[in-house]
Amino acid sequence: MSEHKDFLRTIVEEDLKAGKYNKVVTRFPPEPNGFPHIGHAKSIVINFGIARDYHGHCNLRMDDTNPTKEDTKYVEALKDAVEWLGFDFDNNVHFTSDYFPKLYDYAIELIKMGKAYVDSLDEEEIREYRGTVTEAGKRSKYAERSVEENLDLFERMKNGEFKDGEHVLRAKIDMTAANMKMRDPLLYRIRHAHHFRAGDAWSIYPMYDFAHCLADYIEGITHSICTLEFENNRDIYNWVLDTLGLGSISPRPYQHEFARLGINYTVMSKRKLLELVKGGQVSGWDDPRLPTIAGYKRRGYTPESILNFCDGIGITKANSMVDVAQLEFSIRDDLNTKVPRVLCVLDPLKVTIENYEGSEEIEATYYPHDVPKEGSRKLPFSREIYIERDDFMENPPKGYYRLTPEQPVRLKHAYIISCKEVVKDVNGNITEIKAEYHPDSRSGSDTSGIKVKSAIQWVSASEAKEVEIRLYDRLFKDEAPEGLEDINPDSLKVIKNALIEPAVITEKPDERFQFERQGYFYADPVDYTDEKPVFNKIVGLKDSWSKKKKTTTESAPKPQAKKVQIDGEVAPMTEVQEKLFNKYRADLGLNSEVANTLARDEKLSYFYAEALTVLNSPVGLANIVANDVARELKAKEASELKFSAKQIADLVKMVDDETISSKIAKQVFEEMAKSGESPTQIVESKGLVQISDPSKILPIIDEIMEKNPDNVAKFKAGNTKLLGFFVGQVLKSTGGKANPKVVNELVSEKLK
Repeated sequence: MSEHKDFLRTIVEEDLKAGKYNKVVTRFPPEPNGFPHIGHAKSIVINFGIARDYHGHCNLRMDDTNPTKEDTKYVEALKDAVEWLGFDFDNNVHFTSDYFPKLYDYAIELIKMGKAYVDSLDEEEIREYRGTVTEAGKRSKYAERSVEENLDLFERMKNGEFKDGEHVLRAKIDMTAANMKMRDPLLYRIRHAHHFRAGDAWSIYPMYDFAHCLADYIEGITHSICTLEFENNRDIYNWVLDTLGLGSISPRPYQHEFARLGINYTVMSKRKLLELVKGGQVSGWDDPRLPTIAGYKRRGYTPESILNFCDGIGITKANSMVDVAQLEFSIRDDLNTKVPRVLCVLDPLKVTIENYEGSEEIEATYYPHDVPKEGSRKLPFSREIYIERDDFMENPPKGYYRLTPEQPVRLKHAYIISCKEVVKDVNGNITEIKAEYHPDSRSGSDTSGIKVKSAIQWVSASEAKEVEIRLYDRLFKDEAPEGLEDINPDSLKVIKNALIEPAVITEKPDERFQFERQGYFYADPVDYTDEKPVFNKIVGLKDSWSKKKKTTTESAPKPQAKKVQIDGEVAPMTEVQEKLFNKYRADLGLNSEVANTLARDEKLSYFYAEALTVLNSPVGLANIVANDVARELKAKEASELKFSAKQIADLVKMVDDETISSKIAKQVFEEMAKSGESPTQIVESKGLVQISDPSKILPIIDEIMEKNPDNVAKFKAGNTKLLGFFVGQVLKSTGGKANPKVVNELVSEKLK
């Protein structure tokens, strides 16, 4: 277990120390109505991880209380996700439906206590009677029904005598409660639907807030860990258990909330993922572009990389957006020391080595010297080879280190070659390079004295195997995608005639490789055959040439010390950088990607240290320095910046204090970078203070609902996932200035 404990583990340790519980029991309770995604992985890691760390147990429980959307295939997918991530549920899956008879008995008990009643108001009336954030609600006249009448009606509801929506069972709590969740919440609703496990035995089904806490109690859960949107539901959780007196019988569970996972360029709404699958924008739930566990598995991600990612982003109480680059760093970091390096050419250009005769096999290691693994293969070498088309330029720009008419290059593991002639077709396209090799330049025994600045991949023309390569990019082009219109049209590129060295094909198909200077690839577990091997790109390498080209476009390059650069290889950290990296991770709680960025850049690490002396907000400061400040420092010296470390600290403090939102903070930063004004001046002059006043937000919500009557109707018909749509529209309408937490609460109440 990490020495840097999160707040949930601190709670667990305090409870154990106080003797509150003898054993820690957690649970992972997904709804079996969709395929699990990376957000579920975070919850799995938290719940199973805490149970493991404190020698307890975690139950895998299917929250199957909505028969209209659940299916056995989702149950199997959830079980597979837990097992793939390396956690054990003792082959024992719990289902809330197993407790339906007991939950019904508890509901009867509440009715007998006068704490629950059958309400016959329709859905619209219930919503109207609930009141608003600023106005108290009004209790239904049906709350005056006698215990006997309520018991009779509830039993008849169970027996299927009424239509859907004709009656509901409600808790009798407080219609004036500040927390609107406590204004006589629904406990049961009528659903005439076939349940995938219970069949047609029930015509009523418990609401989440009623079933959740009682299932936890029945299973002996100690720490019920939920995402932040259930924070207001905690009062109901406690009310049900306390009213039934269950806490006095034995140690009862308590609910604790953490921030759910949000990743940019990604959607994790089950509704939106289903739209992508049904609409044919992706090939299925296991499409490697989707954030589903099945998608990551097929793309080639490892369980270790997902676990490291979840560990790196930490557990917090505040919602934030994680950069997808952090996930990509995790898989790259995991595979770097694990997988063999091989040669593959994606866009082949023929090279004929005119002074070479015959053929030979070159012994080539699979791993570089700094990887503690052994293994090698024999590379066939011949007169005719193929290289990557962009590894040759007839008229190269300054700083191009590969093959040119005047510049030799090394073939990885083999010889140095020089260009002698460029062959073109009638349209002027290069079709072949005539070259010569230097016999005394073979890798490992080079006595030629020729200096080269790069080594490129190649394959022998006669021995190479043709393969299909699927190059995956981010599915959405927008950082905060809202729908299908934001799909990246270039998220998949298929190369049918790539060439790969023969040793790769003799390995087992379920294998990952680093294609030298191209990235990490995985043999597709569905479509791979011996006749037509198919490889999926997992993630790319850090391409030094692409970065250099981008920098050249954006600004004039600064003088740099000359050094030999092998494209695609990441230089190891110096001792100083490694110490900084460890400090950032262990002491300050930064994730691996941000810590890596700061530690490797002296200007960034100095700026970050200076900002920390002003404000103790290590994660908030690190994120803005590693992303926004870093962008400015690429083209400028620190002395040329128009903002100071103190001003950046002031900006982050405004976000921490919820004066402005994270989205607005980006706008403020852009202005700071241009004008040098302080963040306070910019926020005040442009009126960017975060809006938290319900009286200002409610009219906007009303307007959006009027413009989207179809979605309002769908929500009222049971599609509660549309809540995110309305919240997003409000935030968009206010230019990101509305407080997301307040908006979420107000929209939730308006839609009830």
